[in-house]
Amino acid sequence: MYHVQLWNDVSDKGLKRFTDDYLVQRDVEEPDAFLVRSKDLHGMKFKESLKAVARAGVGVNNIPLDQLANRGIPVFSTPGANANAVKELVIASLFLSARKLIPSILWTNNLRGHDIPERVEANKKQFAGTELLGKRIGIVGLGAIGASLANTLHELGMTVSGYDPHMSVESAWRVSNQVQRVTNLEELLATSDYITLHLPLIDATQHLLDERLLAKVKQGATLLNFSRGELIDEHALATVLKSGRLANYVTDFPNAFILSLPRVIPLPHIGASTAEAEENCAVMAVDQLKLFLETGNVRNAVNFPAVELPYSGKRRITIAHQNIPNMVGQIASVLASEQINIANMINGSKDGIAYTIIDIDNHLDESISLHQLNLIPGVLKTRLL
Repeated sequence: MYHVQLWNDVSDKGLKRFTDDYLVQRDVEEPDAFLVRSKDLHGMKFKESLKAVARAGVGVNNIPLDQLANRGIPVFSTPGANANAVKELVIASLFLSARKLIPSILWTNNLRGHDIPERVEANKKQFAGTELLGKRIGIVGLGAIGASLANTLHELGMTVSGYDPHMSVESAWRVSNQVQRVTNLEELLATSDYITLHLPLIDATQHLLDERLLAKVKQGATLLNFSRGELIDEHALATVLKSGRLANYVTDFPNAFILSLPRVIPLPHIGASTAEAEENCAVMAVDQLKLFLETGNVRNAVNFPAVELPYSGKRRITIAHQNIPNMVGQIASVLASEQINIANMINGSKDGIAYTIIDIDNHLDESISLHQLNLIPGVLKTRLL
């Protein structure tokens, strides 16, 4: 029986995918896994029983990734599960800004009296906007959201350029060949009528758009941010908004400072707030968690390498360890000394963490081998399946 600690409300569609082999509840003494959305796990003391954390969503800033990785605990996210929800909101926001929809609605709602049709005709010129057809949009980040958005906006008749120095092969296959790839972020900023951000918040991307880069933005451009507020230096943003260089800033991450700035279109962090996205994230998070607990396979972990070995039903040993030389050799030597034959094996690494899956042929007392494996310097966590 696996014990899963639930930290936030998660769609029932996802929870129903747990079988009778799982006990899922809020209070768990010795959890095998966490299922979380926005719960802040920083500063938490993790039990030795914890084997994995699944985040029903993409952002993992609420989770201490390095701390968990160094204890051999993968953290799973759900890339692409909410991509369509975010994409549709970005497209809606493009129309909001291009056609001045919000001020026109607010003005119309305040009309009173019997001469409304006449006043509408007399004042509608102040809400004249522009069309998206033929305009250039620069997409920073061509992951699941950015790639899908690029294709749709191309179909809408926009000229689409994308910047992503770390684009995966999978993303490259998804993006239409009509999308122009830009290798220089300054060029994208200087030539785009609209700029939209779709990349994770990590050390390398915090304040990516700083004073120097925001000064390169095309005069009159609109900037959209549905990724993370911290990607932009807010004080540098204030400068380009007040000067008029930026026509609008559309953001899903309002705060007191942002709301004090001119020409901001703020939304209350609703990028993934659709019933479909919440269900997709829950289903994907649960499936990945079950896959790991039941087979040891790692899929869509943000702090672990992706390592999968088809599960044949043989006894399986998994080892999370530091990515240092001769680890696999030492592991194989321990198994050989215990007369355990390796039927199949796979290893992968990501940064300082490596992960090895080994299927074994015989059924000796493998608990002895796990003890010996744990004595190898650099081994973080072992499991026997």
